[in-house]
Amino acid sequence: MHLQRRLLCCAIASAVASAAAPAFADQANELKPVQILGDRQDTFSVSGSAHVISNEDLEEKEYTDVHRMLRDVPGVYFQEEEGYGLRPNIGIRGSGRDRSNKISLMEDSVLIAPAPYAAPSAYYFPSAGRFYGIEVLKGPDTLRYGPFTVGGAINLLSTPIPDRASGMVNVEGGEDGAQRAHAYYGATEGQLGFLLEAHQQRTQGFKDIDRSNRDAGFDKRDYVAKLRWQAPETADIQQAFELKLEHSSEVSDETYLGLTDRDFARDANRRYGLTDIDQMDNDRDAVSLRHTLAIDENTTLNTVAYRNEFQRNWFKLDKIGGVGIGSYVNTANTSGGVNQSVLRGDTDATGLEFKNNNREYTSQGVQSELGYAFSTGDIRHDLVVGARYHEDEVDRFQPVDVYDQINGSLVYQSTTAATGSNNRVENADAISAWIVDHAYIGDVIVTGSLRYENVETDAKRWLDAARNNEDVNWRKSNRNEELMAGLGATWLLDDNWSLLAGVHQGFAPAGASESRGTEAEKSLNYEAGFRYWQESFSADVIAFYSDYENTLQNCSVANSCTLADSSIKTSGSVSLGESEIQGLEVGINSVVWEGDSGLRAPVRLAYTYTDGEITKASEGADSSVERGDVLPYLPKHLASLTFGLEKPAAWSALMSVSHTEGMCIDNSCDRPGQVTTFKRTSDYVIADVVATYHVNSDMEVYAKVDNVFDDQEIVSRDPAGARPNKPRTGYLGMKVRF
Repeated sequence: MHLQRRLLCCAIASAVASAAAPAFADQANELKPVQILGDRQDTFSVSGSAHVISNEDLEEKEYTDVHRMLRDVPGVYFQEEEGYGLRPNIGIRGSGRDRSNKISLMEDSVLIAPAPYAAPSAYYFPSAGRFYGIEVLKGPDTLRYGPFTVGGAINLLSTPIPDRASGMVNVEGGEDGAQRAHAYYGATEGQLGFLLEAHQQRTQGFKDIDRSNRDAGFDKRDYVAKLRWQAPETADIQQAFELKLEHSSEVSDETYLGLTDRDFARDANRRYGLTDIDQMDNDRDAVSLRHTLAIDENTTLNTVAYRNEFQRNWFKLDKIGGVGIGSYVNTANTSGGVNQSVLRGDTDATGLEFKNNNREYTSQGVQSELGYAFSTGDIRHDLVVGARYHEDEVDRFQPVDVYDQINGSLVYQSTTAATGSNNRVENADAISAWIVDHAYIGDVIVTGSLRYENVETDAKRWLDAARNNEDVNWRKSNRNEELMAGLGATWLLDDNWSLLAGVHQGFAPAGASESRGTEAEKSLNYEAGFRYWQESFSADVIAFYSDYENTLQNCSVANSCTLADSSIKTSGSVSLGESEIQGLEVGINSVVWEGDSGLRAPVRLAYTYTDGEITKASEGADSSVERGDVLPYLPKHLASLTFGLEKPAAWSALMSVSHTEGMCIDNSCDRPGQVTTFKRTSDYVIADVVATYHVNSDMEVYAKVDNVFDDQEIVSRDPAGARPNKPRTGYLGMKVRF
């Protein structure tokens, strides 16, 4: 409590100081880009780890999988699932990775998870091939971008409206019937500007379904339109309005069922015929209206109102003979027998339950930030004060279709109406407020931050499909209220070196299906390190330590929670008790050689070491954790190295090599006497290459190969069975700007 009071006092003191200064505050509602090779202020002004993947970085590699993009950022973890990154599993500093539900995930500063508070699992994710940039922020500044402040925030940048009439067309084709087209055109004329953008991507997939002529690919489409009006320079009030409209759709033949280890060893790209009819079908519509007002040269007000609607039905195999597919695969792994034979289609089976995971999400709100630059004596301040009102809802109506497997084919039998847990509505209302002040005191930048979150959740379900009979004995409601503080400092030693340190309180609200009194996840997070910058070399080395007083696991079908009685929970949250996570992040960017002709050899390294464990099991917890248990899907070593040759505006050839150490898939993996054969993923190394040739200043062609050495390993065992990474896949593309 003494530390909390000191942090609050520091944050409040820096927020209420008053005077005037000529400095201009940063534009509100944007993650502040800190470029490793940027100018001195951009490099050193954040008191924590901050990284920007620029548009140039993205165009260098032409990735369409956000997992591959984020390998360049230390401290960011991911769990692959289907090989394409359709529904990413991203974590930051051990915060958890399942459907990215423990990080503040945004596009253009607006939360994009279908229901960030009520059901934060990000079953929606924009097509990564259209990203203009990615910003990753950790440390005390994270309190500006809640609600999840334990690990950090990721802000995805969309294509901006151009200053002049211009556009781009990118077409790409590859193996497995891969096709991609990305195009945009926009202009600014006088006070009006606009942008129209389309991104379409499809593939037949790399897996073969037993006894089926269906593919295992996807067809995904994103459309974005922007319209901006800004006041003329002669106007008394300088302001701008920007309207952004989005529509996306996806049909993907994806499943939750993986393979047994026996079948994975024979053919990693096999899919059981039981999954022949599994399919995800979703649509999303989003609108946001942003208003920026320059009150004077020191003060800006930025406000955005938003509404996101997302509908999806992931029709997929859920149970075999009343047994969940995860448990069914586990039995097949350990015993083989009938379970293995049924999975392969060699033995008939009855009671195959295919659930229509049919859900509708709504997320809407308004947020506003006031940026004010002023001075108190010789101390300059950049102050941000903001607030947000947000509400979201998820409506689950999930009937179950029952099939039998007869002679290797699926035969429909009946439909079970949606009742109970398959017929429920969860909603959340949240009020947030924050104050962040960057105070420039000589060669020291002090960051004080304060955040308030008030989250109220409610959930109800019905005993009948018509929703006439509510299950009054199940009604759930909860409230999480928290005041968090952070304090950080950066000491500019000279033009090249800076030291940084920070501490902040972390928070993640409990799921909406929890009863009143269920506490939020809370932690105290420390970091310290240094940065070095010069024109051809930069590095940052940051150590971090997080002390969780309450570690939460959000439960879902993809990431189920095992309770003390061995039963499975697939909604709400479970407390794992207290835990500690510590590690080291290293990021290096360098040009190791540069010739007189402009030829250069760039190198980029990202490395993360992480160690985490449960230090005290929750008293009376439903979960089956013990003191000393590990945290699932948290690799101890994670590294990425990019190197090559390039002649700017002429050609380039790059190779990216990444290493991911094998991970435990549950908390009991490393207990003494445990058999870990089916409880760990594999170590794996992936190498990607890309070569680009600039035909002229407006046109370029490229060739790329993902996983050039064709190394496939077990990269995940969730949701149900062993899963491989994408095999070697080649692509050719062309890009034209006009």
